[in-house]
This record gives sequence, structure tokens and C-alpha cells, in this order.
Amino acid sequence: MVAPARSVSRLVLAALLTASLVIRPGVAAAQDDRETLIRDTEIEEILHKDAEPILKAAGIDPKTVQIALIGSKDLNAFAAPRLMGINTGLILETKNPNELQGVIAHEVGHLAAGHSARSGEMSRAGMRPFLLTMGLGVLAALAGSGDAAVGLMGSAGYFGTLGAMGYSREQESRADQAGATLLEKAGLSGRGLADFFDNFRYQEVFDEARRYAYFRSHPLSSDRIDALRMRVEHQAHYTETDSATGMAEHAIMKAKLDGFINPQTAIVKYAETDKSYPARYARSIAYYQLKEPDKALKLIDALLQEQPNNPYLWELKGQILFEFGRAKEAEEPQRRSVQLKPDAPLLHVNLGQTLIALDDNAKVDEGIAELKKSLTEEQDNAEAWRLLAQGYDKRGKEGLARLSTAEYQFNIGDMTQARIFAMRAREKLPKNTPDWRRATDIVLVSKPSKDDLQQLAREGAISQAQVH
Repeated sequence: MVAPARSVSRLVLAALLTASLVIRPGVAAAQDDRETLIRDTEIEEILHKDAEPILKAAGIDPKTVQIALIGSKDLNAFAAPRLMGINTGLILETKNPNELQGVIAHEVGHLAAGHSARSGEMSRAGMRPFLLTMGLGVLAALAGSGDAAVGLMGSAGYFGTLGAMGYSREQESRADQAGATLLEKAGLSGRGLADFFDNFRYQEVFDEARRYAYFRSHPLSSDRIDALRMRVEHQAHYTETDSATGMAEHAIMKAKLDGFINPQTAIVKYAETDKSYPARYARSIAYYQLKEPDKALKLIDALLQEQPNNPYLWELKGQILFEFGRAKEAEEPQRRSVQLKPDAPLLHVNLGQTLIALDDNAKVDEGIAELKKSLTEEQDNAEAWRLLAQGYDKRGKEGLARLSTAEYQFNIGDMTQARIFAMRAREKLPKNTPDWRRATDIVLVSKPSKDDLQQLAREGAISQAQVH
């Protein structure tokens, strides 16, 4: 990718974040109470599928909305223009897809009503750093590298902050009604919306400090719940139920999250006697997180016997093998995952990561190509740029390695380092090539010093007038 375009919102949000986070080894990272931004193709697809009919009903193109999966035990969610954030804690509290869709409809209702965030809260929350990862499997792989500072990895478009929205009771009621309207328009039941809030009716008796973050910013009341229940019960689609496929996907999503985030609990919750797919999936992931790869792989191989065309099982197998130092063995399952789902950028990144780790120049070159494929779909995926820099460095392509590092720093919001590496890249890249011009673009948008501008002017990259 050489196109310099970035949306203003992404740049502003990126600038609010820091690049000093560290993943701690193994399970500690998975169980940490800090909020992290998780990338996972399977879960993202399920969330997009749940949100799509509601967004369409609101007149919003689903393709323009990115969904941030926030790794946090706290129950929370938010919607902003082009961005929706959902905590893993909230997902795990929902009993079915319709309840999750109810929350999504409520949040989109706020958005459709033009309810604004409280500026002070947004500012404070925006300064809280979120660790962006390349998927749940990559999170564990990176954690295995010890105290490596991994910065803010993943797509800059997912830079979102929970806890930023604060609404009045009147706004909440309006969002309820708007959400109910959207669900009906989408042909979905409003039961889940009412049920979800009813499940937390007790929150209104707690003081602010004891409430879930979601109900601190979204005040709840019994009158409001009762009014919502009365509204949805009279809607034509109230008796609609979730499809078998939807229920299965919801169970898989929750099982996967439990396995990664709560592995010790998952081993008990999804007992050996439970032979369902979600239970075995959760156990395999939990064993992986608990550093018992042989047990995990045995379960995954059994699941693959039943579902040989499931790309996410192949992805998981590859990630386990890669993390536990078996990169050569990881190549085949990673290739299989990409073959089965070639349109998933994160799977290309996983394969690219595996290939550049091998001591084979042809493999490294192929890994570079896989990473570049991923960047055609997610051009601001910082982790892909970081890995690409490693690949180019391994092949002795210093200019491209520095440019890729500049792209990485740019996408995590560290403009100083982005400028420094872009200037270094320009020294090694052929003048006036697309890559050289891209490095120049990064310098120009990364707070260049007067000396930097004078150097660009001497080289003819910019005019003298632009120096002043």
C-alpha cells in the first residue's frame, strides 16, 4: 500500500493514544483487567452479521461502520459515527443474539437521535490507551515474547473508547424507543432489548461506584423498562425468534471469548462431559491459554475431523504451533486457513508472520507478499506493517524496512518516530519512486522540523515556500 490517504477521525483518535503498552506473558495477559482492543475475524463477522440489519434499518451502510471488540470484563458498549464498540463482558452477559441486537439497536438509536458525548468524559476516556492486537491467537503469540513492547497493534480505525457516552434518562428513553423502531423495521423482535435491560433492573438500587459502567452512563429505571416492554410487546415482530444458525454462532462466540479471557473458568464451565462444539472449542482455547498445547491440539484435531473446512480451527491450530516454537509445523494450517477464507486480512497476516519466521528466503518473500495482501484490505493495520518491516529487514531491504516501520509508527499515533523512520527510509529508497514519495508524505504529516522541511526543499520534494 502506498496511498497516503487516512481519514481525519482515525488520525485524531490515533493521536490520543500511546504506544508504550506491554503484553505480559501468557495467561496474565489474557486475564488482565486492563481494557484491550481484540482483533478476531470469526467474532467480528458474527458481530457484523448481528448489527447489519439494524444499521440498514437506520439508513446506515454497514460497510462504513467498524466494530471494535473491547477485551474487558465490564459490561459496556457505545456507538459513534462509523464506529461501534462492544465489551466482551457485555457479550458474555447476553443470552442470545436478540439480546445483543437489542443493545446494538439502543446504541444506534442514540446515534440516530444525534445524542452527543459529554465532551469532558470523551476527552478523559480518549486518553486511556487501548492495546490493539492482531487477533486472539496472535495476542498469545506476542505475549510469549516476554516484555516486548508491542504498541498499539491492529487497525487504527478501531481506536475507540468506552465510557465516553453519558446520557440523561430522557435521552435513554428516546434511544429505547428509537431502538425498538429499528428492530421492528429490521424484522427483528424487540423482546431481547427489553429482556436485557430487565436482567439488570437491580442496577438502579446501587450507588454510582457499584454500577456497571454501561449503567453509569446509561441510567436505568423501572419505569423506563416497563414502558419499553409495553412498546415492544405490541410490535408485529415481537414473537420472532433467533434462527438456529444465529443461536449456534452466538454460543460459539461466547465459548471462544470464555476460552481466551477466562481459561480457568472455562475448563470448569465447559466440562469434559459436554461434547457440544462450543464446549470443545472453548476447552481447546483454554488449554492453549493455560500453556497446555498438546491437550489443545488434540481437541482441535478432533474438531477438524468433523469440520475440515473450518478456517478458524486451522487458524487456531497454526497459532498454537507458532507460539510454542513450531513455526514449520504452523505453516500448513495457516495456509489452509487462508485457502478456506482468502478474503480475511487477519488470516493473511497470520500466515505472513509464520513465513517470515522461517529460515528460507523464498518463504520470507512469500510472507512479505501475504502481509502486503492484507494491507490492501486494511491499509492501517499497524501489526501488519510491523511484521512487514521484519520481513524486509530479514531480506536486507533497508529502505522498505524503514518505510514499513514509519507506517507502523504512523498508525499507532507516534508521529515523532514515524517522521524519524520516514526520513531514514528516504535515504535508502530510490528518489521519486512511489515508496520514496510515500515516505515524504509521512514526514509532511508527522510534525516535521524546519530542518526536515529544508532538506525536503533542497531535494526538490517540496517548494521553498512550504518551508515557511
